[in-house]
Amino acid sequence: MKTTNRLKRKLMLLFFMLGLSLGTFAQIGGWNPELQNEAKEAMDDMIKDAPKLQSFYDQAYGMAVFPKITKAGLAIGGAAGNGIVYQNKAAVGSAKLKQASFGLQAGGQQYSEVIFFENKEAFDRFTNGNLKFDAQASAVAITKGASADVAYQDGVAVFTRVKGGLMYEASIGGQHFKYEPKKE
Repeated sequence: MKTTNRLKRKLMLLFFMLGLSLGTFAQIGGWNPELQNEAKEAMDDMIKDAPKLQSFYDQAYGMAVFPKITKAGLAIGGAAGNGIVYQNKAAVGSAKLKQASFGLQAGGQQYSEVIFFENKEAFDRFTNGNLKFDAQASAVAITKGASADVAYQDGVAVFTRVKGGLMYEASIGGQHFKYEPKKE
């Protein structure tokens, strides 16, 4: 009985944290300039820590930058975050990331994630809602001085950078995205 109550409390805390992370961004007229500034800062930090990312940034057809994703779990977990989508370096929309997971995991963390799109086909898969990462998908974790020696897979390359927290589990499998074009 005590174990069940503890698990329920931890799950409630998990979903409360995820709800807070989704609700912290103020929007003005449907667009979020604060989120756009945070996305630029997150991208700059990733390139500073792994300078080889600059070539991905320079050559990508487009990218989605999620400056803060909150992830937590204890056997059952989840992650959520908001990001800005760029095409040819211009902001064209926003995106929401959601992830659910089950298995060996414990803890919580916040991290940044950038998804580079090599070509129009990969970008269109994302903006049309057809890009989902399966259980085998993984990202390159950026640390200070990290090497970004990775190739695109199906026109997509994913990089993450931990901002804080500690969590044992490092997959991006199960991520789903919802894209919304920028309204001027």
